[in-house]
Amino acid sequence: MKLQGQIVDIPNQRIFKGEITISNGRIAAIEAKDHDVNHYILPGFIDAHIHIESSMLVPSEFARLAVKHGTVATVSDPHEIANVLGVKGVEFMIENGKQVPFKFNFGAPSCVPATAFESAGAVIDSDGIKKLLENPDIKYLAEMMNYPGVLLNDEEVLKKLAWAKQNGKPIDGHAPGLRGDAISKYISSGISTDHECFTYDEALEKLQKGMKILIREGSAAKNFEALIELLPDHFENMMFCSDDKHPDDLMLGHINQLCARAIAKGIDLFKVLQVACINPVKHYNLEVGLLNEGDAADCIVVEDLKTFKTLQTYVNGELVFNQGKSLIESVKIAIPNNFNCNKKEVLDFKVESSARQIRVIEALEGQLVTNEIIGNATLEGGNLVSNTKTDILKMAVVNRYKNQKPALAFIKNFGLQEGAIASSVGHDSHNIIAVGVSDEAICKAVNLIIEHKGGICAISDTESHIMPLPVAGIMSDKDGDTIGQQYAKLDAMAKRLGSMLIAPYMTLSFMALLVIPALKLSDKGLFNGNTFEFTTLEIN
Repeated sequence: MKLQGQIVDIPNQRIFKGEITISNGRIAAIEAKDHDVNHYILPGFIDAHIHIESSMLVPSEFARLAVKHGTVATVSDPHEIANVLGVKGVEFMIENGKQVPFKFNFGAPSCVPATAFESAGAVIDSDGIKKLLENPDIKYLAEMMNYPGVLLNDEEVLKKLAWAKQNGKPIDGHAPGLRGDAISKYISSGISTDHECFTYDEALEKLQKGMKILIREGSAAKNFEALIELLPDHFENMMFCSDDKHPDDLMLGHINQLCARAIAKGIDLFKVLQVACINPVKHYNLEVGLLNEGDAADCIVVEDLKTFKTLQTYVNGELVFNQGKSLIESVKIAIPNNFNCNKKEVLDFKVESSARQIRVIEALEGQLVTNEIIGNATLEGGNLVSNTKTDILKMAVVNRYKNQKPALAFIKNFGLQEGAIASSVGHDSHNIIAVGVSDEAICKAVNLIIEHKGGICAISDTESHIMPLPVAGIMSDKDGDTIGQQYAKLDAMAKRLGSMLIAPYMTLSFMALLVIPALKLSDKGLFNGNTFEFTTLEIN
């Protein structure tokens, strides 16, 4: 097979008319050749850090959408399903991904559970990490979220890092806001990347100290604008990633969008493409072709070098996307799960109190970090309740692995004026998380999730809708287009209920992520992510 076009040679920073010969899935020859074809051929895009589970699609369905945007590979941390099902969940992701022509590169989840302050469905200790890292399908040690464990020389954490180094596999970081001597020690432990920088200065310090920095632009966390000006001077040590991307967003675009935005800012084409295509392969030692003779034929044909509209995508020389149509077929999948709690009563969501003030989680648009603010309490019959006028709403996290009383707190900026929304996608332990205008609405939403053993839902005074997620309670067994459309409808309903957030469900899913400051809620209680300890709801 031969491909003709304007060949983009990233390392040598040149574009020339040429022809690529593909044989047995590899590039047999690249020759300069005159022709009238004006489209461009370049290596495929790579998402350098993503949790496939956050697309609510199994890997095989994720691939069917991603190739539409020129993505040929991902560096994928399966810690979402690992927190539900342990090593078996990781194995499910690997085996499902192998069923389709796409290059998933899974890591060994380093923090299962993410902390000791929440209830997960499984544990992967250092012995489990050792076994995973010995598997050739595992390419790296996934993000070390337990940065306090690294700084305090926690024995289990150090064992996990040691196994990665012994197996010669990179170690991903997760150190939001860590600066100075603390980040120096974190880096000295062997951790080589960070995707959690939310300021220019933080990312610059980490780059100067030898880290690779990922520019993240997901459905909730958006750091592109804060970090993109670092790319021209640091392009050799940066990568693009999504981290978490919901299905409706994945339908619209992927890494190609970040390339287009960077080019629109006047950044050099070859520097942008090195970040998007080359650096992940080099850093993680991926078996992904870079448009060299002898490489696997993992390449894309794009209409231009401004929008990067994809015309064709090839993986191992196989045409997997062509002129608007994904050619990857759906595959039959297993449906593993871990859901073991009973439905709740409205009284379970009552908070008896006489407090005048309470601690409130302030959700921030486009960020995983939150603020802790002090709000006035609203009491009805001795029960702390939501106040839609001040936008301080009750929030619940419900253990889905066993019967336990819901943990309750209050949150600002969800904006609901009616009903409730809930989800069993709740990073990282994936308990049920809900926010609503009344105890009754919250209870109804939580019970709808329990009834379906996983999903996301919205409840109004007159209707209720759910998108079931039967695979581990976090992924669908349906195709990407169907789920993207269903999710978009639920997202629209949440906004009709009053939410002004760009991605209310994605934001909701991170409100139980304890490793991101400042104030979060686990199934065990309100948690201060700065001091790494539980705190009180009421202000005495």
